[in-house]
Amino acid sequence: MAAIGLLELELSIPESASLKDKRKVIRSFKDRVRNKLNVSIAEVGQQEVWNRAHIAVVTVSTDRASADQRLRLVIEIADSIPGAVVIDRMIQWL
Repeated sequence: MAAIGLLELELSIPESASLKDKRKVIRSFKDRVRNKLNVSIAEVGQQEVWNRAHIAVVTVSTDRASADQRLRLVIEIADSIPGAVVIDRMIQWL
């Protein structure tokens, strides 16, 4: 049976002074994740707030262990985003 994992990240971007600054940080993160991992990623909330972001990442795999490993790698990448701080994260299984 397929495993579908959803990771939600709440990011603070304290050094951002505009939506342009925020989008630069988020675009860099999304590109890095897409290049390294086979996941879908999108900013799903707080698009008009210049110092916060709500990101959703979804992965589908043949087993839960490999899906979980992929989502944990996304968390590692998120923890190393220059200019952003992960303030909340949640994994759900669908």
